[in-house]
Amino acid sequence: MAKSKHDEIVYAAADWWVRLREPGAADETIEQWLAWTGEDERHLATFERVTELANQLGSLDNVSRQGLIKAFARPVAAPRRWMPLAAAAAVAVVALSGGYLAWTRFASGNASQVYASAVAQNRDITLPDGTQVALGAASTLTTHFTHGQRRVELSNGEAFFQVIHDNSRPFVVAAGDVSVRDIGTAFDVRRTGQRVTIAVTQGRVEIADIRQKAAAGQHGTLDVSAGQLVSYDPHTSSMTIGSIAPEQALAWRSDRLEFIDEPLSVVIANLNRYSTRQMHISDTDLDTLSYTGTIHTDAIDSWLSALPQVFPLRVSTTGNQVILSDAEHSSRR
Repeated sequence: MAKSKHDEIVYAAADWWVRLREPGAADETIEQWLAWTGEDERHLATFERVTELANQLGSLDNVSRQGLIKAFARPVAAPRRWMPLAAAAAVAVVALSGGYLAWTRFASGNASQVYASAVAQNRDITLPDGTQVALGAASTLTTHFTHGQRRVELSNGEAFFQVIHDNSRPFVVAAGDVSVRDIGTAFDVRRTGQRVTIAVTQGRVEIADIRQKAAAGQHGTLDVSAGQLVSYDPHTSSMTIGSIAPEQALAWRSDRLEFIDEPLSVVIANLNRYSTRQMHISDTDLDTLSYTGTIHTDAIDSWLSALPQVFPLRVSTTGNQVILSDAEHSSRR
């Protein structure tokens, strides 16, 4: 019998679940997975369901991936009447990936998990250690938990962490060239390319430039307390410290993006995480214009309309894209 479209999505989601947890999974694999999730809104929803079920079945016996695949090839007992055939297929496939997770966890002492959100979609996540994470729109987070450390990598976007403190297993967030170590904390991390901002809302964190720390041993770290905002500039490899109220740091969770003296290119990149119409800056001399203010994610078009009153630029629409260009250059064309 031919597979239904839903069954195909389930199989693909389970396959991605396994591939993303293979040792040494490359960035290219993550990029391909993100492209797949963007093809159809059902892809990410199914992947999340597969992940949820796999976590529930993570205590399966230790057997190899190939063994599980071979077992899956054998006929499966008919599902109970209350379970649709597609759901039964999902459980069977997840059993494969769940078993593989158990194999990697117990064989290597290392378990990884990838979390992602779609454009204009925030997510609330609970990590295996109980840490609460609020993941901003179009963001990707990868966890690497071992017996001695909990390491999280923010590939892009924004995340707010309410960490369960454990002296025996430090909690470290890596974002580009910056690492943030928990010292009994709640904090927000936003990564735009290699530019990183960290806002501490509770407790303390230890922030370090990974490259400088590697060159200078344990020196060069920055101790940051609640109410402080740290901005890392990749062009100068420098960190600046400012102040921020908790409600400002977490405004994005209430559909408001707060920017304090940030390049316009950074502002546009973060707005693109909440807009179905992507915005682009066509003239590089606009990139470094500095912006401070609040932008409501449900009123981006209104903000764009008012932008030429603040900056010497022109806003135009081409298809499903918005182009920001230098007003003086545009008048000459």
